[in-house]
Amino acid sequence: MKHTSMKRTLLILSCFTLALASCGGSDSSTSTADTSVTATTSTSTSTTTPMLPGEKLINTSDCSGCHNRTQKVVGPAYVEIAAKYPDNEANVALLTDKILKGGSGVWGEVPMTPHASLSKEDATEMVKYILTLKN
Repeated sequence: MKHTSMKRTLLILSCFTLALASCGGSDSSTSTADTSVTATTSTSTSTTTPMLPGEKLINTSDCSGCHNRTQKVVGPAYVEIAAKYPDNEANVALLTDKILKGGSGVWGEVPMTPHASLSKEDATEMVKYILTLKN
């Protein structure tokens, strides 16, 4: 029993460390790299749909450390979240609050770390994008 508790503690600490490491500040080299990738993508793939604001925010945040669009990583896949929560104002507000303040118990024992450094507007855009991913 003690071994399982230690594994769980190590998993939680690993997720937290990963989230903190991913939250590093923005420097000009990252910004330049993002610009060149965007330019390359938009010129080489003329048939793709432009990214929604929430998708762009997710791609530049630490979300991918624990979440994936279609598969569970540490937390649920975005499509699982979209399937569970209908796209309405109450759920947008609830999930925005979860991103900003963190939470636990809805998707298992591993807690979601708070992202207090995000603005409420950015977190809301992320949620709106996620809720468009219905299967």
